[in-house]
Amino acid sequence: MSKLIPNNRNSNNTKLWLKRGVWLYFYLLLFEGALRKWVLPSLSDALLVVRDPLVILLLFFAWKANILKINSYIKVMSAISLLAVITTLFTGHQNIFVTIYGARILLIQFPFVFVIGSVFNREDVLLLGKHLLYIAIPMTILIALQFYSPQSAWVNRGVGGNMEGAGFPGAMGYFRPPGTFSFTSGNTLFYQLLSCFVLIYWLSAKYINKIVLVAATLCLVIAIPLSISRALFFSIFIFLLFYLTALYFKPNFLKKLTVFLIFIVLVGFIALNLEFVGTATEAFSSRFESASETEGGLEGTLVNRYLGGFIKAISNTADTPFFGHGLGMGTNVGSQLLTGGRAFLIDEEEWARTIGEMGLLLGLGVILIRVVLSIRLSLSSFKALKHQNHIPWMLLGFVLLNVPQGQWQFPTNLGFAIFSTGILLASFNQKIMEKQFPLQSRL
Repeated sequence: MSKLIPNNRNSNNTKLWLKRGVWLYFYLLLFEGALRKWVLPSLSDALLVVRDPLVILLLFFAWKANILKINSYIKVMSAISLLAVITTLFTGHQNIFVTIYGARILLIQFPFVFVIGSVFNREDVLLLGKHLLYIAIPMTILIALQFYSPQSAWVNRGVGGNMEGAGFPGAMGYFRPPGTFSFTSGNTLFYQLLSCFVLIYWLSAKYINKIVLVAATLCLVIAIPLSISRALFFSIFIFLLFYLTALYFKPNFLKKLTVFLIFIVLVGFIALNLEFVGTATEAFSSRFESASETEGGLEGTLVNRYLGGFIKAISNTADTPFFGHGLGMGTNVGSQLLTGGRAFLIDEEEWARTIGEMGLLLGLGVILIRVVLSIRLSLSSFKALKHQNHIPWMLLGFVLLNVPQGQWQFPTNLGFAIFSTGILLASFNQKIMEKQFPLQSRL
């Protein structure tokens, strides 16, 4: 057993073990749903939080080896969380298990961002991107099988071996495929993160096998209609804006832009002429039109959902106790433990849930930390871009969609938000990290 525990007297050895732990977190994030659906369905409830014990262990060893710096973000977030735990147990729902489940988001997962940022480096981030590009190929084959298979098929089996299926109604009788994840949102997040790395490697194609890059790009284009996800479709346009900004700072801007546009047109033409993609495209178009009628187009999907969240969160506080209803009450697990059924007891929107659980004062504190962190990441990523390090900037689009207002009550969404922020931190050059982005040491 002692051989499995890192020697904290050797910082390099500890860092190596921590790095392996981060890789394990990454793969558990991608395949936790597969374990819950296909491999160990009887342990699906326990596997829902399988990454939490790993994070606790990594936090402990990182702190013990003085690798994790307890910065102001961690201090303030932990203080607010501990106050929320106390108020939950005294004035909230008073369920200790629901409280622990809710508190783990900010007390355990949030500090892990800075562990990833400390033990990973730019080369690790690029290597992780390569892994994603390779995984995209079998993942796309899987979601194609799920799309065209009935919900009773093995590939569509739900969490715990549920024979009703894990797909979510899409359009024309087809369901949105979840891939290896427990729910379809995980599949959307996977392809969003993949798109960031595909664009990163189009900016630095010499670091990747060209065949793999082309295959991953084709998989990404094919996945858009197969996913029946408007969020994926619109987010890729946002990432393309980040890509064009990064490309502008590269030599031979017009030449590279022309090559990229020609390639995208060719890939799109090939994808749309594949027979199995045609039906998916029709379903996606139908979903797009019906949703646009009820929610609106880009405004309904991004503006109202993203910017309207704060207004909704504040306007719904009239019936909210000063210290909220209690940590974890706004999560599906909390609902299950408190009422025996899954429902949004507070609100589905993240900021409204946060304030509903913690109250206006503490809830706004958490929101402020997430927004300030996002602003600091944005400013430093742009500085890095001007120093010819485009990786943070390209990851920033994904982070901004998932950190300020991402739905952290869902374990998969939380995992992608935490992991993407950590690798964004890790992607800074050391010189830039020390002089322009001292998040590891101070606010």
